Amino acid sequence: MPELSRFFGIIIRIYAEPFAPHHRPHFHAYYQAAVAVYGLHPVELISGSLPLRPQRLVEAWAEMHREELLADWHLLQKGCRPAPIAPLQ
Repeated sequence: MPELSRFFGIIIRIYAEPFAPHHRPHFHAYYQAAVAVYGLHPVELISGSLPLRPQRLVEAWAEMHREELLADWHLLQKGCRPAPIAPLQ
């Protein structure tokens, strides 16, 4: 699963299943033992959970980089490698 970004102990990843395409653009966020999946239209929690502070950071990051996330989603669905996205600083 390609890593798109890493900041404040949070790892953002995205992946595709070549023979079972996803129908909703989304990404996965990892923080310590917690995992959450966020949709892109709108940016919202789909499943899992993160502690409150990392959750807010992920949501803010995703809002700032929504276009890049969507571009990476489309690249991945075509079988191309997604581009890294700048972390929060």
